[in-house]
Amino acid sequence: MSVMDEQQLFELRRALHQIPELGFQEKKTQERLLTEISKLPQTHLEVQTWETGVLVRVQGSNPTETIGYRADIDGLPIKEETGFPFTSQHDGKMHACGHDFHMTIAIGVLSFFASQQPENNLVFVFQPAEEGPGGAKPMLESELFQAWRPDKMIALHIAPEYEVGTIATRPGLLFANTSELFIDFYGKGGHAATPHQANDMVVAASHFVTQLQTIVSRNVSPLDSAVVTIGTISGGTKQNIIAEHARVEGTIRTLSQTSMQQVKERIESLLSGMEVSFSCETKLDYGANYLQVYNHEEETNAFLQYLEDRGDVDVVVCREAMTGEDFGYFLDEIPGLMFWLGVHSEYGLHSSKLDPQEEAISQAVKVLTGYLS
Repeated sequence: MSVMDEQQLFELRRALHQIPELGFQEKKTQERLLTEISKLPQTHLEVQTWETGVLVRVQGSNPTETIGYRADIDGLPIKEETGFPFTSQHDGKMHACGHDFHMTIAIGVLSFFASQQPENNLVFVFQPAEEGPGGAKPMLESELFQAWRPDKMIALHIAPEYEVGTIATRPGLLFANTSELFIDFYGKGGHAATPHQANDMVVAASHFVTQLQTIVSRNVSPLDSAVVTIGTISGGTKQNIIAEHARVEGTIRTLSQTSMQQVKERIESLLSGMEVSFSCETKLDYGANYLQVYNHEEETNAFLQYLEDRGDVDVVVCREAMTGEDFGYFLDEIPGLMFWLGVHSEYGLHSSKLDPQEEAISQAVKVLTGYLS
């Protein structure tokens, strides 16, 4: 197979869309990627697997540097409600964050350079587990990646809020520092008719959620930004039994690492008070923690200038967002950038009805092949 045309790109995206898999479970996805890569000319390709991911090294004709391009490959635990004829075949799982687009674009760009050898070395990184528990950091630290370590890296993320034809990015902070949040409350169960003989953890957890609201308003500088969101709260087994256990799950997002530490310290202080106030025990787990995505100024400005010179892209220098992305681990060690790719969808990221426009795929392939040439 030579350079993929638009219809082939659409077909690949739809095939990948049907097989979403969760982090480090992407076996079918890895198999499909390897199949597509095997169809390409192999004269200057070297292909290796890492866990459920794939790395492809393209030998340049006269290299002065190595450029890395990363695409994440996992899906989300969301039941799809798009009504697509190519809807997810894995019940309760969906590519609701656009990783099917990300992979397809990367394969499209790779097909170009497999057929037309680039001057510089390229490394295509198909990374598992971006949505959790986090594949970037262990992949970055792997012997394979370090052996092929790029001098700079680039990645994109689809943006439903932008029209097709728009690319948005900025030097400096693009995505926030993020941390998962899981807290268990343990007390004493009992009969609903005798609350004085029990220790109700639904009440304790509810008080804690209310107290959490003071962290951003009273403990984070008003010149900084932070978000503490509780997405789920659960406890108890029956309406007439006082709950001996309750659990809250949420997320923390900050624009600075200092604020992330301050928020966590405040949460821990609140939990210490809860244990005294409600005579209970608590267990705290921060789950997956992702570094901020911080675009390097020189590389980002050069990319923005490249887009301006093309003249066929609507370029937006955007604001930072509270979105989380583990590509930040790569950028913490390797110069580079991430950018938003407009795909225009009425429904946003992580929606069960996300409907990105496929025309953005071929546009992104053209932009990236030009940039990497």
